[in-house]
Amino acid sequence: MHSLRTIKLYLITATILLAGGFSAYPQDNKDDDGEVTIEVKPANKNAIFKDDENVEYKLKIKSTYKETQDGKLTYNVLTDDFTKISTNSLPVHLTKNSTGTYNVSIPKKTAGFYRLHFIVNTTTYDDTIKKVFGVSPEKIVTQLHRPPDFDAFWKGTLDTLAKVAPNYKVTFRKDLSTKAKKVYLVEMRSYENVLIRGWLVIPTYNAKKLPVHLRLPGYVVALKPNMDNDDFIAFDLNVRGNGNARDEISVGTETYCLVNIENRNKYIYRGIYMDCVRGMDFLMSHRSLGIDTSRIYIEAGSQGAALAIATAALDKRVKVLTVQVPLYADIRDSWHISSFYDEQVFPFKQFRNYNRAHPDFTWDKFFKLFDYYDPQNFAPLIKCPVLMGVGLLDQFCPPRCSLAMYNHLGTKPSEKEWISVPNSTHEVNFDYFTFQNNWLREKFRIP
Repeated sequence: MHSLRTIKLYLITATILLAGGFSAYPQDNKDDDGEVTIEVKPANKNAIFKDDENVEYKLKIKSTYKETQDGKLTYNVLTDDFTKISTNSLPVHLTKNSTGTYNVSIPKKTAGFYRLHFIVNTTTYDDTIKKVFGVSPEKIVTQLHRPPDFDAFWKGTLDTLAKVAPNYKVTFRKDLSTKAKKVYLVEMRSYENVLIRGWLVIPTYNAKKLPVHLRLPGYVVALKPNMDNDDFIAFDLNVRGNGNARDEISVGTETYCLVNIENRNKYIYRGIYMDCVRGMDFLMSHRSLGIDTSRIYIEAGSQGAALAIATAALDKRVKVLTVQVPLYADIRDSWHISSFYDEQVFPFKQFRNYNRAHPDFTWDKFFKLFDYYDPQNFAPLIKCPVLMGVGLLDQFCPPRCSLAMYNHLGTKPSEKEWISVPNSTHEVNFDYFTFQNNWLREKFRIP
């Protein structure tokens, strides 16, 4: 069984993998005389409702102000692109140290994700709390923009990778190893003969072949040896430009996703996706290290989730996939939603800055390139079991876009699941990783 330490690592891993975030919680107005605290709870814990039921919330508002607080609670429902659908209000009357309970009922909505803004205005208090809820997200339908030569493009890319001699080098790192874990530095040549590296950690307690946890990096993130994975061999792969694979490509976060963005054939993610396949090649060719090649799963978040989706689509040797907040999914709709943000955030902050500096590189040209790299266009090729986690307050990866990609997965409905975390931004939480841990153990029949 995984220890509590192992489960905690999953949560730490998410923090490392994900490309950042922002505060999900508004700040209460405070002064020396008191404060107002607001507790918001959806009727369904995951804030996901069916399209044949009303959306219900309960708010508890407590005041410690000496002065009586009179005013109102206004709640606005908006689409995910900030179009207001409805507005309603309830009266608020609070004496010192009193608590008011307010039940909010929103009529049935069609499938999708909605923004819900609670605005509290009283005698000396003013605040807005922003939430997101989903309605029958599995019914979201989006159009695929797969280029006619999408499959041929990636088959040709795989054929080119196959011609590159990997020149694998595995170095035992005694200085990093422990009595329970052997650590190896792994080096190999990938697409365009670029040198990439990773860390292989093998538990020593079991002489039998073990399943493999292949972890892929978030955006310009350095993966380190995973010493807390007790039931799996851990392979943490740093693709080009990440971690200890920066010899030939070493750029910052502002430009990484822009490298050769005007050239479909040279765009950086073509090589990055191939780095992941080359990582699979390494595992398959090193069974002698105790690797059970019939049980390889990929786990990653943010950029890593996008890489994992592309890898599972292109490489059927991947048996199970777990991803969180997948970056770049449904790129066209993500562009549309992000255009309504008051302040731009990653990744469209970078893309929009590039567009302003290079006006000849139009959005039409951007989409024609990125259609080859959008995780949503890889989704129909995936057949293995999939678990996905999303944060409903995520601006980097709008939940609508993640679910649009999810709904295009070629996986059997009975073999895929997704989890929503209502109060998270570009991350998931401890409960998600506890669920993922149990889900994986079931898939791999681990006691």
